Amino acid sequence: MKRRSREPLHFEMTPLIDVVFLLIIFFMVTSVFKKDELSLLLALPKAASGESLKANEKEFLKLELSAEELAVAGEKISLEELPSRLTSISDKAQPVEMRVDKDVRYERVITVLDSLKAAGLQNINLITEK
Repeated sequence: MKRRSREPLHFEMTPLIDVVFLLIIFFMVTSVFKKDELSLLLALPKAASGESLKANEKEFLKLELSAEELAVAGEKISLEELPSRLTSISDKAQPVEMRVDKDVRYERVITVLDSLKAAGLQNINLITEK
């Protein structure tokens, strides 16, 4: 009998490379790149005009929020004092003018908005930069 000569085995690398690249693309597309969720900064929209809102008969309750401090009607208070200060307001329809600095974190803004909601104040105007 005639013996077959043995040819060396060759592995085709092309399909393997194709599969590897497909896996790389799959993982790149499906992966989620998370930013640090604890440091979300407030990006305020720009106002289209420089005109401010005028209250018809009622005076605005002015609230100013910066990265370091909070002021209600020009008086600096802490975030802990805000709920007690807001519950003392008898007119729940009083409009609130809230000026927020662009460097304030969302956490602080949400805390103030939650306090306003808990006090029953719903007529809130957010003032932005021009």
